[in-house]
Amino acid sequence: MIKISDSLRSLFSAQIEERDGSYIVDVPASEIEHDALAADETYRVAILKSESSTSKKTQEEQPQSAAQEPTPTSDGPPVDEGAIRDVTIETTGDQGDGIAKVERGYVVIVPGGQPGDELSVEIEQVKENVAFASIVEPDSRAL
Repeated sequence: MIKISDSLRSLFSAQIEERDGSYIVDVPASEIEHDALAADETYRVAILKSESSTSKKTQEEQPQSAAQEPTPTSDGPPVDEGAIRDVTIETTGDQGDGIAKVERGYVVIVPGGQPGDELSVEIEQVKENVAFASIVEPDSRAL
């Protein structure tokens, strides 16, 4: 597993394209709109090969009759309101709330969570770049 730095500002998938002799990676507008990145700033970029990336040739070689599942996109939050998730609190925020990260570095704020806590939480409110959750009390009848 790859260790992801706490300084990670953004994570998205993009294709590298050739334009006028240079190679370009387009940054989605949502990264700027949600203040993950700012125009005219300099960032360190890491390039990771996508396991799901396929060339056109590979796509053409696949049988047309094969049923294909829709590919999940990185658009939108990776959590849904009402979902129960297991998270590990990584740090605390300015207000003392626990902060956990799930897929794609998406932040889940958990009041009452402390660093190192492994909790089941219920997602209560989902925004584009953060979700708010409450701790689900374990069932005392469970073994």
